[in-house]
Amino acid sequence: MDTSYPREDYLPMTSHKRDPSPTVITISSAVVPRDHLIWSVFNTLYMNFCCLGFVALAFSVKARDQKVAGDVEAARHFSSKARCYNILATVGSLVLPLLLTALIITGVIHLSKLAQESIDFFSYQLSTSDDDDDK
Repeated sequence: MDTSYPREDYLPMTSHKRDPSPTVITISSAVVPRDHLIWSVFNTLYMNFCCLGFVALAFSVKARDQKVAGDVEAARHFSSKARCYNILATVGSLVLPLLLTALIITGVIHLSKLAQESIDFFSYQLSTSDDDDDK
């Protein structure tokens, strides 16, 4: 009879042995793509250059539908297209009016210089012809 204390059969169920099956945590590499829906709605309402905002909205809705359906690859594809069309609509709506304004301003400046030169030319011609008539 073993009288050693504490006896192993009376110990609680905790053991210092390692668990034979380690816990495995799997991290999904499939990140859910963004659908850019709010940006597309904004571009459709306010910056719809050549209907690119509307096209972006259509691709955003397709991306959201595919994301809900679980097809991550198709959602990523449609999201990429929606992003491209949103960028084009934003750039087209912001840059082209600025470029047009710059061209108009430079054209007006150029025309005013030409007008001033022609006024100076004609006033010189008129003043020399008046001098010739007096002689």
